[in-house]
Amino acid sequence: MLKGSCNCKGVTFSVTDGGQSVSACHCGQCRKQSGHHWASGYAPLENFEISGDVRWYEASPTAKRGFCPTCGCFLFWKAHDEDGMSFSLGVIDGPTGLKLQKHIFVADKGDYYDIADGVLQKEH
Repeated sequence: MLKGSCNCKGVTFSVTDGGQSVSACHCGQCRKQSGHHWASGYAPLENFEISGDVRWYEASPTAKRGFCPTCGCFLFWKAHDEDGMSFSLGVIDGPTGLKLQKHIFVADKGDYYDIADGVLQKEH
């Protein structure tokens, strides 16, 4: 089980089996919201226990992003048509024990860095 929280601890969560799809997203929205690429894990919705007030931003017609309304911490990404949700690896309290499995949306990555870790890269 992984436990995470926002900066102000107003939102906390736990998730089991959160290593189903560990990725770094380089899309423009993730880069703008996180300040760089966004590293996340993924799990079915029933594997989450969330406490606190999560606000949702409808980022596109296909997905929404969950954040803390007090400190602004970007916590979750949820596609409307999926029964699972991604969560930020950067908000996990303590070690994750996970390894990055893929980079996604690398066609949109910033020009100020290279991806040189040898992990699978997907253009979209």
